[in-house]
Amino acid sequence: MLSTPHLLGIKNIQKEDIELIFETASNFKEVINRPIKKVPSLRDVTIANVFFENSTRTRLSFELAEKRLSADVINFSSSSSSVKKGETLLDTVNNILAMKVDMIVMRHSSVGSPHFLSKRVKAQIVNAGDGTHEHPTQALLDGFSIREKLGEVGGKKIAIIGDILHSRVALSNIFALKKLGAEVMVCGPTTLIPKYIESLGVKVETDVRKALAWCDVANVLRIQLERQQIKYFPSLREYTLYFGINKKMLESLDKQIIIMHPGPINRGIELSSDVADSEHSIILDQVENGVAVRMAVLYLLAERGL
Repeated sequence: MLSTPHLLGIKNIQKEDIELIFETASNFKEVINRPIKKVPSLRDVTIANVFFENSTRTRLSFELAEKRLSADVINFSSSSSSVKKGETLLDTVNNILAMKVDMIVMRHSSVGSPHFLSKRVKAQIVNAGDGTHEHPTQALLDGFSIREKLGEVGGKKIAIIGDILHSRVALSNIFALKKLGAEVMVCGPTTLIPKYIESLGVKVETDVRKALAWCDVANVLRIQLERQQIKYFPSLREYTLYFGINKKMLESLDKQIIIMHPGPINRGIELSSDVADSEHSIILDQVENGVAVRMAVLYLLAERGL
């Protein structure tokens, strides 16, 4: 059983929670690869996907995970809701909960919004991304994918490359990988690396070639232009020149490394297509594993809530 009634962030959970989620996800991965992909585990549970920001992979992954578990699913989009008329977050969620919803999967642009809700409503909350803060299920599926490929996470060298400053994926990955015993390095332009990052016990590198030579796994992030209010580098062309990863760079290494990406990929910027689609890449494995990991999270939280 998980040590917490909500999944608000990786910072809030224990190593034992992560290992239990991985073990449960392994079982569910077998289920989703069977001819009959559904189990009745959450047949009496109603889950609302409440997304105040755009999402493709995360939202579809959660919805599919819920349906694979036989839960009843409600999808909410702020763009076509009363939020546009000025309704508050708390009022919106309380109205949804009045329809006898058991669990909320939530994405919001404001940092801490799932934590705020968890203290004010009775439903269980799963954070599907809060601003530039955390994205716990992405970190869990990334860690699960590394373990699946390399056998374990502990002792492995993981480089997180790209826009660290604006990335909730980076922060959650750092927390998860450190708890699992990996060495972590962040790499990117100095302007896109937070000043506090070394206090989290990670190495910092500004030369992408050195980062690739050091790591076993490169988790590459996109440049989040939608979150940037000022220019952090001269142009995308210059970013690609100094931090873009191409096949020639990987072939120059004296070892084979794994390439990951949480999506969406900006092809030709942080990754060339011949890298994204190469034998180095486990990007589509991450997508598949995302369904199994989210099934595990929902199942374990529902089990704890009984």
